[in-house]
Amino acid sequence: MRCSGEQKPAQQQRHSMFMARSLIRRRCSSTAAGDVPARKFTDVEGCCLDAREEQTVVSEIFGSLLRGRSTLPYFMLVAFEACGICRFALLLLFSPVYYFLNSCVSESSATRMLIFLTFAGLKVRKIESVARAILPKFFSEDVHPVAWRLFSSFGKRYVLTSAPRIMVESFARDFLGADTVIGTEIQATKSGIATGFVKFPGVLARVVKRNALKAAWKGSNAPDVGVGDCKNDFSFLSLCKEGYVVVPTSGNSTVPKPLRREKFAKTIVFHDGRLVQRPTPFLALVILLWMPVGFFLAVLRIAAGVFPMRWARTLVTILGVRLVIKGRVPPAAAASSKPRAVLQAEEKNGRMIKQQQRGSGVLFVCSHRSLLDPIFLSVASGRRITAVTYSISRFSKLIAPIKTVALTRNREQDASNIRKLLAEGDLAICPEGTTCREPFLLRFSSLFAELTDQITPVAMNCRMSMFHGTTATGWKCMDPFFFFMNPRPVYEVTFLPQLPLHLTCAAGKSPHEVANCTQQLLAGTLGFECTNFTRKDKYRMLAGHDGSVVTVPAAATHAKPASTAPAAPAAHSITLAQCDQTCRSSLVVAASCSSSQKCMVLAGAQVQQDIA
Repeated sequence: MRCSGEQKPAQQQRHSMFMARSLIRRRCSSTAAGDVPARKFTDVEGCCLDAREEQTVVSEIFGSLLRGRSTLPYFMLVAFEACGICRFALLLLFSPVYYFLNSCVSESSATRMLIFLTFAGLKVRKIESVARAILPKFFSEDVHPVAWRLFSSFGKRYVLTSAPRIMVESFARDFLGADTVIGTEIQATKSGIATGFVKFPGVLARVVKRNALKAAWKGSNAPDVGVGDCKNDFSFLSLCKEGYVVVPTSGNSTVPKPLRREKFAKTIVFHDGRLVQRPTPFLALVILLWMPVGFFLAVLRIAAGVFPMRWARTLVTILGVRLVIKGRVPPAAAASSKPRAVLQAEEKNGRMIKQQQRGSGVLFVCSHRSLLDPIFLSVASGRRITAVTYSISRFSKLIAPIKTVALTRNREQDASNIRKLLAEGDLAICPEGTTCREPFLLRFSSLFAELTDQITPVAMNCRMSMFHGTTATGWKCMDPFFFFMNPRPVYEVTFLPQLPLHLTCAAGKSPHEVANCTQQLLAGTLGFECTNFTRKDKYRMLAGHDGSVVTVPAAATHAKPASTAPAAPAAHSITLAQCDQTCRSSLVVAASCSSSQKCMVLAGAQVQQDIA
């Protein structure tokens, strides 16, 4: 009797623990709605993907399609890019409150707080611009590979999220192939200013998310498959015929690697924004503490350009900028007061081709990674080289340590100006016309090939750890400062051999063939891919306009595409898949050759970019 009396409290304690665990299981396997029966959901890896082309899938994006479950970093991105450093700091200050509300109160209250702090007073058009041009790059770096494999196997795809629809719709439709995006709707005034509040029925969480799916689902049958995480998505999962959850990784589990870029429905070629990394609260604190120091350091690094170029390399190295120079630096060309004699006209293929006047200077044809390309070219060569550019702010032109000349986008006038500059000495030009951050080269303008045969390709590349030194929608005058604000930026300058004479227009090559050959040389050296995108394509994607500074007649602005194929119409658009097929053969052959043979292999390759 004594023994049983001692065992009774222990049995009651075990029984109460068992009942508590059972209650937790019931809560995790059912929804918050009282009329929904309990259901258990399995891991996404257990889903059969055979014959799913005619079926429908509904998935949450945070914690399911994306590995990260927190929306805070993406709200901080919107705050930094759309409003500025003050709103960014405010979100960092309230980050502990967000985590407390999300874990102890409700997901709805935490999301409402973020929406108010981030969106209040912003133009809806600005929020849409950030969601279109900036957020997809950071979303794509965190896609869950298993969840994406399930999501992409279905013919009809729905995204149901508690986050604001305006933030995720562009990425979900363009890169995940979603047909419908259902999310929290934000309020705005008649003039398009966000109030910071949400529309009825509020934040889509738990039962509200379930009701939103019911309202949006017009079919007689329920969705075939639902995907969510194990926290707040069981309400809408219970509506689906099959429900799967993305199980969070524990401390001993291996975090799955993010999805590779080639797996997406669309490849990310252009993106905007200043921040290089997704701002977690810790990284945001580091950025805020570094910015005053970084700005002072940027001023010192820019001031180094007032010294002679042979000293500037040592000064920037001391100030923390790493400059990597490869290849043989060409000697300076002797200046001449007038160009060489005009080459005699020759008859070829039944038509007369007049050779253009050839300048005495060397033309450095560079890949375009930032506004500082010609400056680092000058530092690497030890002499100041004049640069021509399509657009440059007055402030950037004022602080530039080299001579910069803006092109007018009038082909005849630009050709005349370049000839005069070449007659005075060496000249640097970026035929892409704009920068590209990803490992792609944009279409080369063929104008440079018509003006000289002394063409020296230069492969430029740069690496940054905190801030991007380029922008399409921000203040371009701040580009040099943001680049030099990086703690240890790296610039690589690779001088390639001068283009052989038989590969120039002097040997009968067309300007488009020369431009293609030069593009392939630089792409092979950098390990990049060639595309047929242009400056106008970039600005239409990121900023909603064509990036033109002045308006000139259309006949003067549309250059022929740099391709051996016939000229394409002005409204050109080539997919990355098409471009990859045209460039793959040359790049694969070049990769198997030695470094000395690579340039010759690529120089002889011709790109077939038929965009008809």
